[in-house]
Amino acid sequence: MLPQLEKLEQQFPDELVIVGVHSAKFPGERPGGSLRSAVQRNRIQHPVVNDADFQIWQEYSVRAWPTLMFLDPSGMVIGKHEGEAPASALIAAVGELITEYDRMGMIDRSPIEPLQRDALPTSSLAFPGKVLADDVSQRLFIADTGHDRVVVTSLDGEVQQVIGSGQRGTTDGAFAEAEFWQPQGLALNGDTLYIADTGNGSIRAADLVGGEIRTVAGTGEQGHGMPEAGAALETAIRSPWDLELVDGWLYIAMAGTHQIWRLDLDSGRIEPYAGDGVEAIRDGDRARAWLAQPSGLASGNDRLYFADSETSAIRYVELPPGDQVSTLVGTGLFDFGDVDGAGDQARLQHPIGLTVHAGTVYVADSYNHRIKRLNPETREVAAWIGSGEPGDDDGVGSDASFDEPAGLSVAGGTLYVADTNNHLIRAVGLGSADVRTLEITID
Repeated sequence: MLPQLEKLEQQFPDELVIVGVHSAKFPGERPGGSLRSAVQRNRIQHPVVNDADFQIWQEYSVRAWPTLMFLDPSGMVIGKHEGEAPASALIAAVGELITEYDRMGMIDRSPIEPLQRDALPTSSLAFPGKVLADDVSQRLFIADTGHDRVVVTSLDGEVQQVIGSGQRGTTDGAFAEAEFWQPQGLALNGDTLYIADTGNGSIRAADLVGGEIRTVAGTGEQGHGMPEAGAALETAIRSPWDLELVDGWLYIAMAGTHQIWRLDLDSGRIEPYAGDGVEAIRDGDRARAWLAQPSGLASGNDRLYFADSETSAIRYVELPPGDQVSTLVGTGLFDFGDVDGAGDQARLQHPIGLTVHAGTVYVADSYNHRIKRLNPETREVAAWIGSGEPGDDDGVGSDASFDEPAGLSVAGGTLYVADTNNHLIRAVGLGSADVRTLEITID
């Protein structure tokens, strides 16, 4: 919903006041520090109220995320909309209201005293989302999400390439001129790096030798409703969040439609693979399964594992010729916590990332600020590293701390972690559980 509101603010800078209200579903979202990071990460320009006790939610009879409440110039509620809405429809509706209230002499265009906004961090990285470590080329690919670019380093953190100008936009072309909007998932195919350009609703391809970016899927605008299979460049997709390359297919965690899609890299055709678009949890046939904001992908043992964030679940869909979706951890949209155990006894809190190594699924249990290990055969989950409280401490096991880790990848016996709210990449010895911070400097 944020891109639509941003366009609405740009269209009516003198007539419209937007106030965000944050009524958090997850306990991990309620602290002021977490909210502040989210506002910075999404570059939200309007003020945001932390409705931690749901008082505003109750007073306005809100029932769903997101909900838009429309107030007239006197402060009276005149409309309500639940769910997503296209920017064009919002602009048209608000434009009609402004015209009507202008006719009545009720629009006050006097400047509002500007509020002090938190700036993006001055660190080399800003809110890194996903990370991809490659053993063959000894490279680390980092979605520098807050800076709208991708950074390529050695496995020790020495910067080799910067992909993207750092300016928000949709431009293809040379690395120094290309533009992204909050890139996330990454997948490597030889000398081509595929990038989930989440804010633009696109998949981009970076030629790592030629230094050029091209768009391979999406229209550059977020889709609405349920898009259908078709030519990739003519299909408006919604919030692609992570990528995984398997047997010539690029699988896409399509968080915006609660589905997993796939792109045929040879034909340029894109299609749904799992999930029918209902936001909930239901296993079974992949075309009829219910998913809820899948945000992380990893493959192994003929399975495509995914972090189903809104159900705090880790699930998998069988790769062809299989066609079943199964749940390893997680039971429902409002079942979450920080509990080790097997299967339905275990609880996670909004996991965003995962990776598979040597038969173990490593999970970024994001709102619990931990990395956990999952045995996919026994469904046993156990906390591995992280204290469970936000922090940026190096150390061993639970002596280390993270702040909403979101991306994981393994190379050379090391687990690399995108420690999102700390603006850091952490390296963890798989054998030692020793956490250290990579020194990454970008001129």
